Amino acid sequence: MSSPTTPSESRNLALAVDLGGTKVEAALVTDQGVVLPATRHRSPTGQGRTSEELQAAVDEVVVATLAALPADATLVGVGIGSAGPVDEEHGLVSPLNMPVWRGYPLRDRVAAHVPAGVPVTLRMDGLAITLAEHWVGAAQGSDHVMGMIVSTGVGGGLILHGRTVSGPTGNAGHIGHVECGGYDDPCACGGTGCLEAVASGPKTVAWARRQGFAGTTGEELAAAYAAGDEVAVAAVKRSGRALGQAIAAATSLVDLEVVAIGGGFSHVSPDLFEYARQAVAERVEFPFVTKVRIVPTGLSQDGPLIGAAALVHRADVLR
Repeated sequence: MSSPTTPSESRNLALAVDLGGTKVEAALVTDQGVVLPATRHRSPTGQGRTSEELQAAVDEVVVATLAALPADATLVGVGIGSAGPVDEEHGLVSPLNMPVWRGYPLRDRVAAHVPAGVPVTLRMDGLAITLAEHWVGAAQGSDHVMGMIVSTGVGGGLILHGRTVSGPTGNAGHIGHVECGGYDDPCACGGTGCLEAVASGPKTVAWARRQGFAGTTGEELAAAYAAGDEVAVAAVKRSGRALGQAIAAATSLVDLEVVAIGGGFSHVSPDLFEYARQAVAERVEFPFVTKVRIVPTGLSQDGPLIGAAALVHRADVLR
């Protein structure tokens, strides 16, 4: 949870912006990774909104957060973590769940609200959350890390040899669109059996409903799982196994030490992590894969904002 700060902590602040499939959020964050609660603002996004409505939501939270900048503080930069795909070089976003934004110049639209000379950095949200976990979260002390968000979608990012890896376009680490063997769920990206199509919150609930589950939300699925509902248990097992398969594949490729997972649906049950670990453990002849630790986020609901701020405060780690 966010905590109070001393005046010395609050002098150098980053404006953190997190754009996701259901909301956009902004806050000021200290160079110790602390979100200032009184500066935090959010507005809904989603597939049903027009481009103008989405931009208005971004403007609203950015302007409100900047208005809360303390008089004795310095705005040292702006970090934007966005659902992908992104175009890192040109500051463009094309979130899969927001079809009205394709190649949208989000970085420049946000930059228009801040004083000239203040740097504005945009990265995929999965990379931002990985930075946060590496900085002040569950992956501190490890230099080969994948951070994951399991929520409306499934995102991810990579730190290897202590530096971020984003690739030529900014989309490296997009684990949600790695295909998992044994699943034929169609994905909005055009693939089949993508992790996001199997293990995201909405897709897990949709699968359960096809098996007879009467609920409509991840929270209802979590309650049903806790009560031992057979379909809910099968749904969470299915998603957890897919997560483990994708993590094992990623670890086979880049030799990860830690995978830190956050996002709303990651809280459906602690057993989700156990099912993922069981799938990884099947790689019995590859101890370099089975060594990977799969852990919950250490950052509660602040992770995405801390990650966006880390694009400013931990710019030395950015490749």
